[in-house]
Amino acid sequence: MQSHSPSAVALPTLALALVLAGAAGICRADDTDSKAFAAAARRAGLRVLESDRLILVTDRPPRDGDGVTELPRLFTEAFAIFCRHYGLDPAADRSWCAKGCLIIDRERFRAAGLLPPEIPEFTNGFCARDRFWLRDQSNPAYRRHLLFHEGAHAFTLTRRNLDTPAWYTEGIAEYLATHRLDADPEGVEHVVATPLPARKSDVEQLGRIEQIRRLAAAGLIPTLDAVLRAAPTIHRDIASYAADWALLTMLAQHPAYAQSFTAVERAALDRSLNDRLVSMPGWNPARAARDFAAFLAEVDYGFDFRRSAIDWSAGRDLDSTTTIAVEADRGWQHSGLSLRPGQRATISATGRCEVGRVTDTKLESTANGISLRWYRGRPVGTLLAAQWLDTAAGEASGRFEILATGTAGTITAAAAGPLYFKINESPGELADNGGTLDVTIAPSTPGKK
Repeated sequence: MQSHSPSAVALPTLALALVLAGAAGICRADDTDSKAFAAAARRAGLRVLESDRLILVTDRPPRDGDGVTELPRLFTEAFAIFCRHYGLDPAADRSWCAKGCLIIDRERFRAAGLLPPEIPEFTNGFCARDRFWLRDQSNPAYRRHLLFHEGAHAFTLTRRNLDTPAWYTEGIAEYLATHRLDADPEGVEHVVATPLPARKSDVEQLGRIEQIRRLAAAGLIPTLDAVLRAAPTIHRDIASYAADWALLTMLAQHPAYAQSFTAVERAALDRSLNDRLVSMPGWNPARAARDFAAFLAEVDYGFDFRRSAIDWSAGRDLDSTTTIAVEADRGWQHSGLSLRPGQRATISATGRCEVGRVTDTKLESTANGISLRWYRGRPVGTLLAAQWLDTAAGEASGRFEILATGTAGTITAAAAGPLYFKINESPGELADNGGTLDVTIAPSTPGKK
């Protein structure tokens, strides 16, 4: 596999090509048992770190505070997270143990017989069945992420017999690997799954959300169909991994898909996965494509799928003055109205809503927002009016086109379709908002049915 651009945030070059090529014979689960693996490492003078779920061999010298000695224990906790995702009992297979190599000098591992010549060159990580190899990293959080990512591959390949399309193979490894550490009262750190991180500080050096934002700014957001059908060879840079993670996250957490997708995942993880996905109860290709595009356009840390779910229904024609309530704790909200291309309307908003707190003080905002906090170039609390464009000019995917902001204005419809409103706020910070703004929409000229 080829490496990604040096300017991109590092992400693992993984086992996908090996898996799809049927190369599991390079290192079958029963080729080398745990004792023989550890013995070979010790004979070569390598460090061997163990827990009940991982034997980790490394040529990294011991260093106080680098967290390496804790990796096997933390991997056991990650293993329980993997099991929980698939509804499996962690104690059901007490013999399962991954064997990993954390590498500085590849030649030492080759000489010890722990890096077979059949394993292709990799930039950061590679997995074959229950064996994986990863390059050492300077960042402890990113080192753990790579370990859990490769461990998730080992888990799905062996416990779930995974042989799925590329987006799922890589998306699930990213999803299951994303985590933070929290300390218990005794100061011992434990793994907390954060598949959609609440804060940037939870995930150092990943850059998935930032990469999606860069793609959105450049009009290069991938479509749902493009991600579903991406070939394994596409997975060479951060953009591909970010898109896979985003699709897996939407399907696993969006209220319209989560329950059905869980059933799909807990059945066979084979080449039929895409067909079973689009055959899920209630699946609508157009709606799913819009939901995915909207998530990518709005994605942020702590994204709240429940509060950000969008009603894509048609709405009625705007032919008379209508007043609606726009809730401060939700994302894009359907006005119930639909506009014709070029139709003009006036908008006016009244009222105040809550947009979070500073210490113990509630922050209140009118439709013009508050200058104390800004989000995506506008004051938080600013009323936004928009329409969804399925195919924006020069862009691969759809997005919301902002038509007006603030307490009053005149809009011109950009397309045929519903009119949406929301207040300007991060989709990860909606839960502590409250109240509504009253918005009146009136046709500039009498509408005709």
